[in-house]
Amino acid sequence: MSSYSMSKARRRLGALAGALAALLVTGGITATATATATATATATQAAQGCRVDYAVPAQWQGGFTASVRVTNLGDPISGWNLGWVFPSGQRVTQSWNATVTSSGDRVTAVHASYNPSIPTGATVSFGFNGSWAGTNTAPTAFTLNGVTCTGDVEPQPGDAMAAVAAMQPGWNLGNTLDAIPDETSWGNPLTTRALLHHVRSQGYRSVRLPITWSNHHGPAPDYAIDPVWLDRVREVVDWSLAEGLSVVVNLHHDSWQWISNYPGDRANVLARYRALWTRIATAFRDHPSGLVFESVNEPQFTGTSGAEEDDRLLHELNTEFHRIVRGSGGGNATRLLVLPTVHTSADQARLDALLATYQELRDTNIAATVHFYGFWPFSVNIAGFTRFNAEVEQDLVGTFDRVHNTFVSRGIPVVIGEWALLNYDHNRPGVIERGEFLKFIEAVGHHARTRGLTTMIWDAGQFLDRAGLRWRDQGLHDAIKSGWTTRSGTASADRVHLPGSGAIPAKSLTLNPNGTTFRGLRHGGTELVRGTDYTVSGTTLTLTPTALTRLAGNRAHGVNATVEARFSQGVPWPIDIITSDPPTQAAATGTTTSFAIPTRFNGDQLATMEAEYDDGSPAGPANWTPFKEFWQHFQPDYAAGTLILKPEFFAEVDDGRVTLTFHFWSGARITYRITKDGGAVTGGTG
Repeated sequence: MSSYSMSKARRRLGALAGALAALLVTGGITATATATATATATATQAAQGCRVDYAVPAQWQGGFTASVRVTNLGDPISGWNLGWVFPSGQRVTQSWNATVTSSGDRVTAVHASYNPSIPTGATVSFGFNGSWAGTNTAPTAFTLNGVTCTGDVEPQPGDAMAAVAAMQPGWNLGNTLDAIPDETSWGNPLTTRALLHHVRSQGYRSVRLPITWSNHHGPAPDYAIDPVWLDRVREVVDWSLAEGLSVVVNLHHDSWQWISNYPGDRANVLARYRALWTRIATAFRDHPSGLVFESVNEPQFTGTSGAEEDDRLLHELNTEFHRIVRGSGGGNATRLLVLPTVHTSADQARLDALLATYQELRDTNIAATVHFYGFWPFSVNIAGFTRFNAEVEQDLVGTFDRVHNTFVSRGIPVVIGEWALLNYDHNRPGVIERGEFLKFIEAVGHHARTRGLTTMIWDAGQFLDRAGLRWRDQGLHDAIKSGWTTRSGTASADRVHLPGSGAIPAKSLTLNPNGTTFRGLRHGGTELVRGTDYTVSGTTLTLTPTALTRLAGNRAHGVNATVEARFSQGVPWPIDIITSDPPTQAAATGTTTSFAIPTRFNGDQLATMEAEYDDGSPAGPANWTPFKEFWQHFQPDYAAGTLILKPEFFAEVDDGRVTLTFHFWSGARITYRITKDGGAVTGGTG
């Protein structure tokens, strides 16, 4: 029997014992008689699940009476407090069967001396009189001992597989508490509870809080954490828990700031690491089980002899982390812990090394974590990998298969602690073509879900606009969300290019149903007519000249219309109808630090760029391929009508002539030649 199956069996026995205890209490048997059936939780232990029934049996002008019933759905509790926020400014004036205190709109009810215990399945009641003005809207969100009451049961401590499954899907609060030196230093606003509420409302069930501690603690030997910073971390953690989110806390950029020096400075690094985790573990010892600790983000070491030494050093840090947290007691004795591989890599040797650590620790409440940013050439648009092709998908499948076969198949849960594509950013349009990114998103959702992996998207502000609390690209988020539960159909492309003048021909795409059934095309609220507007033969979808002419309208350059291919499930596949003519370029002069090619894009967009010397060898950086890295070495500026060659490109270009080939998404190509002479650059189409 796997450790997962064993823990599920223990959970079922615990539930039966709890139900028996509830029946005994109902029948008048004293509480002490139930102790043989199920262990009593210590005071301040978090609830594992709860339900609250709030009623107002009487109300008059300016006053009301409230009745509150709290049902414990988890393990027995000895010592309880219920928290809520009044939505309309109400105030408590008198209470019974509980001590009720307020701080503004936030209210806490604590057990009386005679009713501190709530057995599994049992209910405790209390009431109060209150005042109101204007409206008396009932609160709808409650927390029992720090756990949001949803009517569901949280996973039992020790059931790591269930706990990690309950964290799916997850979201990273990136470039925030991990920013250097402070929370807003990397462009994101201060985190608010409204933000975390929004994240939860969008379907996320966990949030990873990357935290850099380096700039927020004192010197050796104490390494005392700045209390203001610790309070701020605690505030964000508590907000997240109150919103019903599981929370992951780690040491983040500490990994490369000082932990990487471990091979050459073992005593100091280990002392600092021990001190920080001792203080963090102590500060959060009594937090509910929804709080999770991750030992270190993307661990890396400088000056080692190679991968085997890296694995050994990480094993030392992971086991020390485990010793410190477990030894701190309280909720930390059973808290879910997350251990990474070196570099959070999914290479088999790194996975095997972490598996050896897990087997040595003999602790079934540990999860493994790796990160996934896709096949590297595709994720940054280099070496001609502009499309989500079979090679790119196989990299994804191989990665997820390895972590599943190494860990999940043995009952060890896996968290994909960060995932996205490296160079996707709303401030870098075009690096990853949108349709190809949609295919990647769909595949990640499917392959992670079918292998039992929990995914936590890396969002440093490129997905969620935190100021406006809206998704920067709603269609991308719809695809991400759909992937949590089902597959979606896609197609070979999400754009169809039409000429700016002359006859419009039929255009075909290949459908990729992904197990779904194609249902039709829609433009806005209008269904396109099969046989007249489009035809389907096998997986070939063809739009007719008649439909394309209508959709193109006045044939202005750019996107004229968007139609949606609908499938039997999942999100529709968007198809942009684009009018474009072949781009043109003009001669230019400049320097290696400032060179831009005048370009008329004519409705088209750049896909990639090649650079070669006259002898056919690759020119510039990454000289193993003629295709350069989008944005790092070149970038389009559509508004200014230029193609910019970056100083990073010229830094590795020899003097002489270089032939550039610009590839556009319509299929058009332009050959452009530049000549570099020291710091001077000239260029033209001749």
